[in-house]
Amino acid sequence: MKKIKTTPLAPQEFEVEQISENEANIMAYPFETGYAISLAHPLRRFLLSSSVGYAPVAIKIEGAKHEFDSVRGMLEDISDFILNLKEIRFKLLGDATEAEVNYSFAGPCTIKGGDLTNSEVEVVTPEFHLATLNEDSVLNFKIKIAQGIGYVASEDTHDGLDEGYIALDAYFTPVRSATYKIENVLVEDNPNFERVVMNIRTDGQISPLDAFRNSLEVMYAQLAVFNSEISVKSPTTIERTEESPDLKKLTMHIDNLGLSARSFNCLDRSNIKLIGEIALMSTNDLKNVKNLGKKSYDEIVEKLQEFGYEVGGDLSDEIVSGLKKKIEAL
Repeated sequence: MKKIKTTPLAPQEFEVEQISENEANIMAYPFETGYAISLAHPLRRFLLSSSVGYAPVAIKIEGAKHEFDSVRGMLEDISDFILNLKEIRFKLLGDATEAEVNYSFAGPCTIKGGDLTNSEVEVVTPEFHLATLNEDSVLNFKIKIAQGIGYVASEDTHDGLDEGYIALDAYFTPVRSATYKIENVLVEDNPNFERVVMNIRTDGQISPLDAFRNSLEVMYAQLAVFNSEISVKSPTTIERTEESPDLKKLTMHIDNLGLSARSFNCLDRSNIKLIGEIALMSTNDLKNVKNLGKKSYDEIVEKLQEFGYEVGGDLSDEIVSGLKKKIEAL
């Protein structure tokens, strides 16, 4: 008679095979049939969409007014220069989440990614070509580099830029590829258990193992909402905790406001995660959020009003107390 189980087998083995500095295979086993792909697929999605990286978001080039301009003595047009810049991968040093970096080069010379490394930033793609300068040519430029996730279009980074800056499309994701395969493994004469092998390749801003750890953290954070909303009393009984409608809305994540990427990123970088955190702020507190321009401020106020709340509005003591507990638990 086939053995009857009451709980699935929990995998116990975890291995990391380092292929190169920026590539690794991460393996876990044994999984029950079907469990490996159920976990591997969402992890792959989180690796590709939620890994934190760095990218140039704006550039100011002395003597150039727009991206279709040119600089005397530089072989590349500004548009080609920008395309080359996007291929160069930066990494801010220390705990910085954004930086404005100044550069100056005099020809004749060939500028590569490694020439942009300084005390503020490290370039992890040093051999990538940026520009070629002729004799007597001088190239002065500033780059704004920021930390983020995913892809942000230049239209969303344009707001709040100083005069002369050209907004850039920003591709932050440091994970270049994430694939997985499912293999069968033998457990107690049963060949139907599974092993998942995830291959992760990064651009050097982050190690494959750190990228994997970060994706797990994001996955856990997304699932944590169920822990706050339900308590499991028995295998067959689920009881919802009682919570006021206002508190439920105010403890929702800020992405529920439908903000533009720039407004969302300004709040996220300031570690503002919940809608209620904005409602607790005064108008001055919100205006003083780092890099938050007037347009973004107005958008946040409007979206919060559509949600039914005001910045610096009156909230009951009970809601304020509940909100603070939620924020402290983050």
